[in-house]
Amino acid sequence: MAEKKTDKVKRLTELSHCAGCAAKLRASDLAQVLGGLKSTKGPQALVGFSTNDDAAVYRLAPGMAVVETVDFFPPVVDDPFQFGAIAAANALSDIYAMGARPLFALNLVCFPDELPLKVLSKILAGGQSKADEAGIPILGGHSIRDPEPKFGMAVTGVVHPKKVLTNAGAKPGDVLFLTKPLGSGIATTAIKRGVASKQLAKRALGVMTTLNRAAGEVFASGKFKVNALTDVTGYGLLGHLLEMMTAAKTRATLDLERIPLIAEVPALAEDGVVPGGTRSNLAHVHKKVRFPEGLPECIQWVLADAQTNGGLLASVPARQALKALKALEAAGVDAALIGEVQVGKPGIDVVG
Repeated sequence: MAEKKTDKVKRLTELSHCAGCAAKLRASDLAQVLGGLKSTKGPQALVGFSTNDDAAVYRLAPGMAVVETVDFFPPVVDDPFQFGAIAAANALSDIYAMGARPLFALNLVCFPDELPLKVLSKILAGGQSKADEAGIPILGGHSIRDPEPKFGMAVTGVVHPKKVLTNAGAKPGDVLFLTKPLGSGIATTAIKRGVASKQLAKRALGVMTTLNRAAGEVFASGKFKVNALTDVTGYGLLGHLLEMMTAAKTRATLDLERIPLIAEVPALAEDGVVPGGTRSNLAHVHKKVRFPEGLPECIQWVLADAQTNGGLLASVPARQALKALKALEAAGVDAALIGEVQVGKPGIDVVG
């Protein structure tokens, strides 16, 4: 009897050429393309693509603005339910990163003919689980046939126009908070290659499936000042922080010893288990980042690692740092104070 096509495919990640947010176009390529486009921004368009922010914001009325984002990618893990949950959580993150509240979502599906439909059902169920956790409905979507499976969401949210949090407002004297450890890109590459320990896979899965809702709501609460906010995803900590510093015309100092990392990730990076997107990220930022002399390249890769549903990165006035830490802790968010913002040419200094 001839072997069925579906019998040949045992793992979802076998069908993905790269994992999760590492599938993004290289930052340098995207900058080149967007640089040739006209940024049409009328008085109602509050946030567009000029500062590489996380979502678009459009004012509908004096007291209401709509926030719109879209995000999808190939499988980052083999379990279809978990893949759907990760992709949905990642799409929702952009809404929280703008200080907004999600309203509803639409599914985006690319699916190959050779996979059984029960796999797609599980992917959609995983996405639904995160929409339920966020308290929003999924109202529809769009699907196409594609040899490489992909899943994500377009998410619509709302925010008061005067309470939008962008990546462009960092000020000298601010401190920087990060709400999740780094390393999910390297971890998922290890999973894809079959060299990840069960402990690493479990830890990475926990990071990627955790909504940024709690952290986002704290930063949007008004209990303390937040000058800038973004999430750390495909361009890594260094890439997204550099975007923040470039938009604000400021310079950041990162304390290497304070940056949280997923255990086992540095060792994997040292062994060369590094996604292509992470290598591209480091190449893109290296001219504007100063590392301590002798810092191993594997640690540099971790700092540039392409994250999938990574943490929120916030710039908060130093005088309100303790208040912010207490509010985050009360919400169950394990945030780390990883650096500060200074006067200087846009860039990043890594110390420690």
